[in-house]
Amino acid sequence: MLGILKRKKREVRDRTVYMEIYGDNKVTYRVIVGRKYFFGEDIVTYGIEAEDKKSGECGAIPDFSRNIDDAVDFAEILIMGKIPPRHMYSRALGYLSVSI
Repeated sequence: MLGILKRKKREVRDRTVYMEIYGDNKVTYRVIVGRKYFFGEDIVTYGIEAEDKKSGECGAIPDFSRNIDDAVDFAEILIMGKIPPRHMYSRALGYLSVSI
């Protein structure tokens, strides 16, 4: 028997820029704050955005963490390593695998 499961997508709402830094590699890094409705309650999430001003490439992880310290720390790692937006997801996976 086959069945279809429908999963409701939980999107981040009310996005606000918490911190924005322009790196040496002409990439703008942002820590964003948003709200997400999760199992009947509103929770605050912190995300990361990166925008390359030379190529126009953008990357975003809108719900990176529920902890502001983790989001700011990860943004600092991206800035110090001069990480372009296309490599942000692999770095996030490495960061979260160590911090969890």
